[in-house]
Amino acid sequence: MTDRTDQSGLLDRHLAFVEALRGAGLSVSLAEDTDAVAALAAVHWSDRTTVRDAFAATLVKKQAQRTTFDALFDVYFPAMVGDGAAAAADADDTDAAGPSKDNATALVGFRDRLAEALEAAQLDDAQLRQMAAEMVGTFGAMPGRGPGLSSWSAYTALQRVAPQELIDRLVAGLMNAGADEDDARRQAGRRIGAFTALVEDDARRRIAEEKGPDHVADVAIRPSIDKLAFMAARRTDLDEMRKEIFPLARRLATRLAKEQHSRHARTAPLDFRRTVRASIATGGVPITTHHRPKRPHRTDLVVLCDVSGSVANFAQFTLLFVFALREVFQSMRAFTFIDHVHEVTGHFRPGADPVDVLSDLAASASHAALWGRTNYGRAFTKFAENHADALTPKTTLLILGDARSNYSDLHEDTLRQLTSSVKRTFWLNPEHQRNWGTGDSAAPTYAEIVRMIECRNLTQLSEFVHELAW
Repeated sequence: MTDRTDQSGLLDRHLAFVEALRGAGLSVSLAEDTDAVAALAAVHWSDRTTVRDAFAATLVKKQAQRTTFDALFDVYFPAMVGDGAAAAADADDTDAAGPSKDNATALVGFRDRLAEALEAAQLDDAQLRQMAAEMVGTFGAMPGRGPGLSSWSAYTALQRVAPQELIDRLVAGLMNAGADEDDARRQAGRRIGAFTALVEDDARRRIAEEKGPDHVADVAIRPSIDKLAFMAARRTDLDEMRKEIFPLARRLATRLAKEQHSRHARTAPLDFRRTVRASIATGGVPITTHHRPKRPHRTDLVVLCDVSGSVANFAQFTLLFVFALREVFQSMRAFTFIDHVHEVTGHFRPGADPVDVLSDLAASASHAALWGRTNYGRAFTKFAENHADALTPKTTLLILGDARSNYSDLHEDTLRQLTSSVKRTFWLNPEHQRNWGTGDSAAPTYAEIVRMIECRNLTQLSEFVHELAW
């Protein structure tokens, strides 16, 4: 193959990679695409990490997008590890890491070796990556998809090896090394989670070898964490969202403060005396104007959110995000419900660990249900009866939920009463708008009373809070 052919193939792969990033929700401009090519021309391709970092420095704008970027990079520029699609050629071969046959003896041996690798004081990334490749090749193979074809499943491999069952063994080993039980369990969970990600990466790599990276990018790569729907999030996604909540809230709070200051400078009354005094330094020309102090506008906020079933994650993360912005609001109170209302304001203590807050919220959900089924009408009625004092003409009322009320009485009049007693009301719905009104959804009915807004991910949530703060 000529150098020109190599360059042409590399360019095609680069263009396909950029298109896959865009498809996953990363906004890559033509200028950034060109910058990436220039950066790659300046680095040595012998070091894959350097190549990846050059791509990331030019194409990734937010830390929340990095996980999706890394997954797509591994698909389009895979590491040279494991047997990949070639493993289907000879199922009886034995690789350097251990036996390749899927039987009880191999399974026990692999579990023991994996436990030893994960118990090590200093993890060997190369060894763990090789073991992930062995695990997929040995226990995740799914033959029979066509002549000469195989496929691989990270889920199948993980089910066979069951790394979660190793947690107790890891905890015991870490405690013997001096860690307390809580810290040992956190470390064990992180190590298992990181290894699980390696297994998923290797399964994608093998499928990409067989069916092409574009196929994997279309069907197997999840959107970046800020674009991922709350209701489609897995446990590992929730952990990543939790890490992103407070940095995102701080950035938004800073931006809001700047915009409020700028708006104040444009609308506050002119302080004529200070402006004239300042103009003396510029020969009497009032280059800099000064304005009279104006009391910052901040609103009271009351949040009423459904914590049932599939919307629980959405409600918890939305509450956590809004409370991370509490300095933007004059005061805040939060209430959860399934069919009964329970106040949770006390869980959001200044400086509290987000993990503890989410755990407390999850535990408090049991207090929000008396009958066990979501009932918006009953919740609105109970809120009006027991917590009407939380609402004033200066209050913004924020309702969170999918408006699915199990065909119960919606009590529209009660909701109208609540909205008429406050300054403004918003309803955030985590379902796609095309699903509103299907099945037991009362979204169209409630949308006639309250402004209902689709809010399925962190990006939409951030955009809404920007509006809410005004």
